[in-house]
Amino acid sequence: MTTIAPAFRALGSTGPRVFPLGLGCMGMSALYGSADRAESVATVHAALDAGVTLLDTGDFYGMGHNELLINEALRTTSGAARDRALVSVKFGALRTAEGGFTGIDGRPAAVKNFAAYSLERLGTDHIDIYRIARLDPDVPIEETVGAIAELVESGHVRHIGLSEVGADTVRRAAAVAPIADLQIEYSLISRAIEKAILPTVRELGIGVTAYGVLSRGLISGHFSRDRELGPGDFRGMSPRFQGDNLDHNLALVDRLRKVADDKGISVAQTAVAWVLSRGEDIVPLIGARTRTRLDEALGALEVRLTDADLAAIEEAVPAGAAAGERYPAAQMAHLDSEN
Repeated sequence: MTTIAPAFRALGSTGPRVFPLGLGCMGMSALYGSADRAESVATVHAALDAGVTLLDTGDFYGMGHNELLINEALRTTSGAARDRALVSVKFGALRTAEGGFTGIDGRPAAVKNFAAYSLERLGTDHIDIYRIARLDPDVPIEETVGAIAELVESGHVRHIGLSEVGADTVRRAAAVAPIADLQIEYSLISRAIEKAILPTVRELGIGVTAYGVLSRGLISGHFSRDRELGPGDFRGMSPRFQGDNLDHNLALVDRLRKVADDKGISVAQTAVAWVLSRGEDIVPLIGARTRTRLDEALGALEVRLTDADLAAIEEAVPAGAAAGERYPAAQMAHLDSEN
């Protein structure tokens, strides 16, 4: 396992300083097919041992499974690693017994209810960063953020985050309480935040935790046209993984592979290094489910992209080049960041 000691990055002007890559844990419990629990725990341990400090989860990932998995991983790691670990939790998604999603609840009473259950599942007395997963269209963001601010005052939450909201919502939230970071999809093929959202958070001193930096494996260099997806795998309904869209997007990956090969690194490392190069205020979240994939991603921290490298990457995968939306239409409708 790679061990690296790079400069930490600050999550905004008010948030914590963290290792420059975070570990996104969702895939260990949901949406990408079956996962090996022992390997998942070992991957969390390996990430912490390599210096990673930020673990990202959601209370609805696997209906609480992911928080319990993180609890197990933190209980069974070294005391020093546990002390360094910071846990970011998303909340608000409403589920059915069958696993379906029925909406978002950002009411103040619900915020505190969700937090209470997360604290119990995580086995901790505080959540380091707490954020609603999607904007509740029926509850002003001021009320939701205000409730999290009360949890900060009580000591149950350390920092407030946002997720997938647009520039106007960011401004309204920041007027209520300090915001550490905005969690939002950002990758070579998902660059919409560059237009208005990224300038806004930078103006307000808010960091970015970027998820989907490998576009759910699409631009990792490991996904093939004939790959069979298991039941419940999100990619089976993702527009970018369908038909002609997939062929088009994999052609982009082939072009990116040429750049990676010329530099002697992997496609995944090229894609992660590109996000890292976008600014010291951006912390990519790596959705690794195995130690092998984690180690590959950590290798991106040793990559130095020159101006010529960046130009070659941009030529291979220009902004807006991807085919297909990043979510199915019904889920896109819930993204304040896209509306």
